[in-house]
Parts: sequence; structure tokens; C-alpha cells
Amino acid sequence: MPAAAQVPSAPRTLFALPQTTIPVVGQEAAFPVRRIYCIGRNYAAHAREMGSDPDREPPFFFQKPTDAIQLVPPGGVVDHPYPSLTRNYHYEVELVAALKSGGRNIPTDRALEHVYGYAVGLDMTRRDLQRGMGDQKKPWEIGKAFDRSAPIGPIHPAERTGAFTKGAISLAVNGQVKQNADLSQMIWSVAEQISKLSEAFELKAGDIIYSGTPENVGPVVPGDLILCKIEGLPDLSIRITPAMG
Repeated sequence: MPAAAQVPSAPRTLFALPQTTIPVVGQEAAFPVRRIYCIGRNYAAHAREMGSDPDREPPFFFQKPTDAIQLVPPGGVVDHPYPSLTRNYHYEVELVAALKSGGRNIPTDRALEHVYGYAVGLDMTRRDLQRGMGDQKKPWEIGKAFDRSAPIGPIHPAERTGAFTKGAISLAVNGQVKQNADLSQMIWSVAEQISKLSEAFELKAGDIIYSGTPENVGPVVPGDLILCKIEGLPDLSIRITPAMG
């Protein structure tokens, strides 16, 4: 009898790396995060306040690392340390879509079939660093892709919530409403974002998409309380605390 073929074993890793996950409402299993995509300037008024022309600009995207995730449970307030290097730290409330599948060149009319669920998120931004790098024609990472820059609430399965094509989205700081709009005011809908992204990347299960923020982004300082609301999802709240030593 011939000897059995030896299947090579996978090499042992030098050390373990944690898997970033997000809780799912009504499920024991958590959602594993593969990539974080964000769309820029996806509400016309916000595009104008950032110096762009929403009638002419095609959609553009950037990414954050998965360990930028900061989990925020419903009904609670999570401490969010003021980050290093910045003196102009901004909030941006956003609807987040979490994908259960993907592909390339996904047609818009089939795009929402790939969505597992939705969550409330914040795209926290070191605005002075973002603008400084932009002025120098350099990448945005230092302004966008840093520790805890992506607070997020639990994911709600789309089979229960339906698609989020409209509904109020708002953000308040210390009880004063700063951002107030409707999801229907997005320049590029979630379905269109998925389709456009899939032209540039092969989307896969575990990808999440921060779908853009309304106008009136602005600064926060230690002590400020941020409250985010999206109609049909639980509120998300963080308190800005002093910078970590």
C-alpha cells in the first residue's frame, strides 16, 4: 500500500492577534470585521462646507484599520479619550452598513442583497491634521485612521430592520443639536456605494461601510457628551475624556 500523502501543516504564528468583532442584536455570534470603508462628502451641504462641489464630484472612499473600532453598547455612555496631536477634533455621525457577502462590479439593484445589517457609527476626525495633509496633497490617514476613530453600536440584522433609505439622522453635543438631516439626502445611497466600491475592490463578508455624514461637523473637547441618533436604531453616546498619558 502506498504511504498516505502528508498534508503540510500551517506555520505557527509568532503571536496571536485579536479579531475585531461587533455584537449583533439577537445573536450570540458576533460580526467579524474584515475592512472598514468610509465615503467622503456624501451629503451635499457637508460637501459644500468642506469646499467641494457635490454636483460634479464622483464618490471617493478611504479606509480605517479594523482596530479603530470602539464598541458602544445601547443605553450606555463610553469614555472616548481625546486623541494625540490634534487641537481640532471633530464628530461625524454616520449610518454603517455591514456586509455578509460581496464580489466585484456588483449592480446597484442587487447591492443590498449583500448587506447583513446596519449600525450607528461615528467617524471621528483630527480635522486639523486632515486639512493639513490635504493642503500638502498627502494622504488623510493621520487625520482619519487612528485609535478609536470609529465608535459603533451593535449591528441590527437587515432582515429585521429593512433597508435604511430614509429616516432622521442627528447628533447633539451637550444636549444641543449640531447635525440634523435625513438619510434620503445622501448623494450616493448605500446600494450605490456598494456598487461603486466593488468597481475598485473585491468586497467580502465582514466589510463595513461608513456611509457619510450630514453638514455641521464641528469640534469637541474633553467633558463634552455626544449623542447620535438614527431613526430605527438605538442611540449611540460617548463622552470625550482627557487625552491618555
